[in-house]
Amino acid sequence: MTAAAHLGDMRILTNHLARPLAAVATAAALLLGGVTGTAAPAEALGPKPTGPTAVSVLNTLPVKGKAAKSGYSRAKFGQGWKDPDRNGCDSRNDILRRDLTKDRFKAGTGGCVLASGTLKDPYTGRTISHVRGGNKVDIDHVVALGQAWVSGAQKLSAAQRTAFANDPLNLLAVDASANRAKGDREASAWLPKNKAFRCTYVATQIAVKKKYALSVTSAEKSAMKRVLTSCPKQKTVKITPVRPAGKTPAPVKTPAKSTSLATTVKGVHPGAYCAAAAKGYKGISTAGKTYTCKTSPTDSRLRWRA
Repeated sequence: MTAAAHLGDMRILTNHLARPLAAVATAAALLLGGVTGTAAPAEALGPKPTGPTAVSVLNTLPVKGKAAKSGYSRAKFGQGWKDPDRNGCDSRNDILRRDLTKDRFKAGTGGCVLASGTLKDPYTGRTISHVRGGNKVDIDHVVALGQAWVSGAQKLSAAQRTAFANDPLNLLAVDASANRAKGDREASAWLPKNKAFRCTYVATQIAVKKKYALSVTSAEKSAMKRVLTSCPKQKTVKITPVRPAGKTPAPVKTPAKSTSLATTVKGVHPGAYCAAAAKGYKGISTAGKTYTCKTSPTDSRLRWRA
């Protein structure tokens, strides 16, 4: 057996040994293709909520109006998915392996890239069959990147924003259509259709905002409190707060549209999201292949595509 194959077997074994405990917590009520059934998940897979109550942490968050969204782009949170725990898999694949069951892995990836699996979607409560490339499952940022930008992420350093975008605490495998309906909206404007998951969803947002020194609006705080009235003992995940290390950027003026040929971006990840400002740009992957920042007939989001 090669070292890569052995590593893949160890990843698969570790992934499935960890699931029985999570399954016990979610069997009665959780967390890519066609709908096959329904479920009512109470908690997402991932860190267990053993910290203080969500209400008590919510009351420590600063209440402010939204900052201007000028200067925001997906690239402000790093280019593509990273591998923060250095296990050989990027954070997207880590979350798919964490949140899906009945996994089948793509050959030659060391147990890293899922070919198929089953997701019990926390946002809708439905069971979804995932097939790689099927475009049925997204990895959602529970606190959306755009929402984070207007609630304090402008004060984080580039490295801290990249950590935010790849933090497992803030990532969840979910139904793609539900994720797109959510967009960048916060709790006063959008909550999961699956009411059984709302307490966990709001508690996760509160923990993420506390960790990254983000604020809430008065409407957002009120909406969170309304959800938590049905679960006053709901706890948050224990976190270590981040001290913002960046500077608030000066307002960015929109440059005149260039008539020159599209810029070439190096080191892109195939399938990763790209900013609106990069639409039409060419990108070169680490393997030397060329991709374009564009949409597809079935996906209106900008990604690096062949």
